[in-house]
Amino acid sequence: MSINTPITAAVLARAKWAFSTRRVPHERACLLDGRLSNAVSGDLVLGRIQSLGSHKRIQLAQGRVSELYLDDLVVLGCGDRYASDQFEGIAEIDPRGADMLAGGGVIGRMRERNARMSAPTRITPLGLLCDADGAVINVADHALAPAPRPDGMTVVGVVGAAMNSGKTTAAAAFAHGLTRAGHEVAALKATGTGAFGDFNAYLDAGVRHVADFTDVGMIATYRQPLARIESGLDTLLADAAARGAEIAVVELADGVFQKETAALLRNLDVRSAFTGFVFAAPDALAAAGGCAALRGMGIEPAILTGMLSRSPLGVREAEEATGVRVITREALCDPAQANALMARMVAAARRPFAAVGGIGLAA
Repeated sequence: MSINTPITAAVLARAKWAFSTRRVPHERACLLDGRLSNAVSGDLVLGRIQSLGSHKRIQLAQGRVSELYLDDLVVLGCGDRYASDQFEGIAEIDPRGADMLAGGGVIGRMRERNARMSAPTRITPLGLLCDADGAVINVADHALAPAPRPDGMTVVGVVGAAMNSGKTTAAAAFAHGLTRAGHEVAALKATGTGAFGDFNAYLDAGVRHVADFTDVGMIATYRQPLARIESGLDTLLADAAARGAEIAVVELADGVFQKETAALLRNLDVRSAFTGFVFAAPDALAAAGGCAALRGMGIEPAILTGMLSRSPLGVREAEEATGVRVITREALCDPAQANALMARMVAAARRPFAAVGGIGLAA
C-alpha cells in the first residue's frame, strides 16, 4: 500500500473502534499509511479480522463488547502487552498479519502465551490511520495535558501478587466505601493494558472520577519508559484533583515483580505520592511472599485483601505469617470501616485527614 491512501468515512463507520482508542475523534482519520513497519506504541491501526483465536470479542469505545466475525474491520492501538495468564507481546506490526493481544484493543506481535490460551486472533493490517496532513494518529495526540503532581492529595496504592489476585475488586470496593463515607474519590489505573473491565468496575462502584493510563496517551505501560509512566500518574492525579477528588485509589497492574510496577515501587519519588498500600493476594503463601517483597522495597502494606480474604483458614494463615490484617471486600465497601482504615493509613503516614459524615473511626 502506498503512503496516504484515502479512506472514506463510510469505511471508518463500519469499523469497530476499540476501547483503547476512545479519546480519538473518528473524523480526524482520512488517510492510510501503508508503512506498517514504522508503527510505534499508540499508533492507530485499521485491520481486518483474518482468523478468530483467543479473543472472539472486542471491547468497544462505547463501553460494550462486540462479537468479532471474519472480515470485520477493526481499529486498534499498536502496543505491547504483559499478561502472565494470557500473552506477552510487543508493538510490532507485520504487514502479513498481526496479533490481537488484548480485547480492549491492542495489536502487535505475540512473543509468548500461557499454555492455557489458544492462539491469538489474527488481523490483516490495512494501514496506519492518518489525518489530513498525513500524520499518523497516535492516542498520545489526544491525551490529557501533562500536569505536575498535586499537593496534599491522599493516595492509596493497590498492588497484588499477580494477575487475578483481586486488585481491581479491592480498589473498587475501597473506593466505593470511601465514596459512601462522603469523600470525593478518584479511582485510577496507573499501569496495565488498555481494557474497559477495570474502568467499568470503578464506574459501577459509584466513583465519579475514573481514568487510566490510556487517558494520558499510553495503549499499555509495558516497555514504556519509567519517566513516562511516572509523568502519566502525576497527570492522572492532577486531573482528578482539578475535578474535585480528595482521595485517589490507584491500582498498579500485574504483580510486584512485573518490571514497570517494581520500578515504580522502588522509586522513592513515586512512593512519596502514596499515603499507603493495599496488597491483594490469592492465598496465604502469596501474601507472605508479597509482604516480604514489599518490605524489601521499604513498603509496609497497610492491609491484605483479595481472593485470600474469602477463605477463613487462609486469612488465619496469612495473618499469622505476615502480622498484617486481612480485610474482606465487604469490609472495604462499608463506609465506617473504609473511613477508619483510611484514617489509620493517613495517621501512619502522618498526613492530615478529616473523617466525614460523622462516621467514627474504628479501632
